[in-house]
Amino acid sequence: MLEHAYALLPEEWKTVCREHALPAFRAKQILLGLYQDKISNWNELTTLPGTIREKFASIFPLTAMQEVVRTPITGDGVTKVLLEAPDGQRVETVWIPADGRITQCISSQVGCAMHCAFCASGQLGCVRSLSAGEIVSEVLTLSRATGQYPNNIVVMGMGEPFMNYDAVLRALRVLNCQQGANIGARHITISTCGVVPGINRLANEGVQFELSVSLHAPSDMLRSKLMPVNRRWNIHELLEACDAYTKTTGRIVTYEYTLIDHVNDRPAHAAELIRLLHGRKARVNLIPLSPVDEFDGRTPSQADCLAFLDTLLKSGIHTTMRRSRGKQANAACGQLRLHNQKETRHGTENF
Repeated sequence: MLEHAYALLPEEWKTVCREHALPAFRAKQILLGLYQDKISNWNELTTLPGTIREKFASIFPLTAMQEVVRTPITGDGVTKVLLEAPDGQRVETVWIPADGRITQCISSQVGCAMHCAFCASGQLGCVRSLSAGEIVSEVLTLSRATGQYPNNIVVMGMGEPFMNYDAVLRALRVLNCQQGANIGARHITISTCGVVPGINRLANEGVQFELSVSLHAPSDMLRSKLMPVNRRWNIHELLEACDAYTKTTGRIVTYEYTLIDHVNDRPAHAAELIRLLHGRKARVNLIPLSPVDEFDGRTPSQADCLAFLDTLLKSGIHTTMRRSRGKQANAACGQLRLHNQKETRHGTENF
């Protein structure tokens, strides 16, 4: 199997150059071409001899994800882009500007197998995992289009990152390294629905990436209804793994909690969540539900959201409320791909 050019780390490019009897400085030229000049094919890297360019084109493909469609930029600057891999599979990425900084939300799989009730990504199941090169390509594609790299990366798009662990970690190391996109480790967040083995494994990687865990309910009964993953690793096992992660890394885990009207947003739910997290080093990020057609839950009123937030803050839990952004862009995870797939099935695709 060919190795995508974006999947190789700087030290590996040095090895490649040695194997092809090239001087060490060629590795630096390659990295500058890939991540500073953002070449789209090997012929553009004219600092390399033509014979080497031709050879590398056959060994290390530079095939990028291709933009299929993008939603109109919303009033707050959010835009979502549907990207297509060479095999025709499509994933979403979202460009989110705020306070002079750019966050890009990237995908790790085509679809998702976790089937969280309120997430559009899992409605069509998981087709396959993305390669490390494809994940990096999500960032390079938008960087070429916008002329800049994002300041922050969040792996919160389509797919469960820890079900594609090796490719995700390799891609993030490439994006983090100084000779790559040079995005700081603490500006990279991996979000999991609660795959405990992945949390345990990440704790021992020696990286400073941030960890975000989708909790969404304070009890096993409710969480299992919303998130089937809870039937495999319940809340006790999940929090135990997160506690161990914090002890090993010194990093504080952020718990994502989507507020759903009269499902998990009542005062009793807030009290239960407080009991659950009491004494733990934790942050909570509240997210008002972004409705999807396939889930009949509703977004709570602003008053109910603020009441939930206030209760947690008064208990001493570090809590924030995510501002709802990109609704016009179908920015909830998986919505654009799902909408696009449905249109294609009915013969109405028109780009």
